[in-house]
Amino acid sequence: MTGATFDAALRCGALPAGPRGTIADVPGVTVGHCTLDDGPVQTGVTVVKPHPGDVYRSKVPAGAAVINGFGKSVGLVQVDELGVLDTPIALTNTFAVGAIGEAQIRAAIAANPSIGRDWPTVNPLVFECNDGYLNDLHAFAATADHYAAALRDASRDVVRGAVGAGRGMSCFDLKGGIGSASRVAVAAGRPYTVGTLVLANFGRLPMLTLGGVPVGRMVAGRDAASAAAAALAASTASTASTASTASAVVAPPPEQGSIIMLLATDAPLDARQLARLARRAAAGLARTGSVYGHGSGDIALAFSTAYTIAHDARTVALSALLADATLDPLFQAAADGVEQAIVDALMSAVTVAGRDGHVRRALRDAIPDLDRVLAEGSPSRP
Repeated sequence: MTGATFDAALRCGALPAGPRGTIADVPGVTVGHCTLDDGPVQTGVTVVKPHPGDVYRSKVPAGAAVINGFGKSVGLVQVDELGVLDTPIALTNTFAVGAIGEAQIRAAIAANPSIGRDWPTVNPLVFECNDGYLNDLHAFAATADHYAAALRDASRDVVRGAVGAGRGMSCFDLKGGIGSASRVAVAAGRPYTVGTLVLANFGRLPMLTLGGVPVGRMVAGRDAASAAAAALAASTASTASTASTASAVVAPPPEQGSIIMLLATDAPLDARQLARLARRAAAGLARTGSVYGHGSGDIALAFSTAYTIAHDARTVALSALLADATLDPLFQAAADGVEQAIVDALMSAVTVAGRDGHVRRALRDAIPDLDRVLAEGSPSRP
């Protein structure tokens, strides 16, 4: 994300970003990737750690929001019931959920051998999106070793784009993947950070809206014009036949992707409040043009690093939580941050070729004059 024109055109909301502009602006949060890039295998694993310690022994509060439930996550039910995380958060492809969930369990047991014997079991937490357009899902390529590699890679330097779990993902029929952002908001008289990270794999091209500009329709229109010109130049058919073909109406394919939206904050919130924060991710998602289609799994999870809860706690002493009436600035930060993270995923991705000759273009390859289009077409909005 470089260039004054781009920054001005695609700056989502009025709240300031943190110094890194990623989820790692929330103290303690780190992100790691393991990327598999080998012909028809275009996939990977991404891990988000809420703090440097053992998450099973020092749990963090969390809350989730299922905006549309077409997804195959592991562990979400217990997060909804107990409101804490037992493990780092893992992102991967649909068919790797079982393998990565087992890897999380084994890692927790290695660190805490009493798990499942003298201590309670561990709740792995894995989210997925279907990267099968570019990635050969039947290869079952993502394994426990790749989870371990992503975990070792975790740092505050958050790499985005076609990396880790985002390697094979598509967004608005373009190249999607990992995006991240942060926003700083003042609540109850103090500044707090909301960091976001998305695994973007949703939408159809005509839906794409960036900063209020219908960029997707522009790209689709240009593609259609190029295809028509090529067909006309190559055609030997009669004028009548050509006209009949051109007038045919083809129904657009349904939206069948997904997005996972993670929100971290240093604000002192409980699990119920974090679930409220997670629901505001939908506002940022909608701004980009998504309608949460029937086949789209749209899930958000928010967690706080303001305090931890010991796994064997009998009582929990909390610092003062924010009152619900003070949360509006954080809600704004969540919506703006998710929108910005989706933009970041699109802008950070590169064009990728995968299985069976399938290709997803990077946004800038699809519309090289994007900066000009956005500068000329963006409405003024806070």
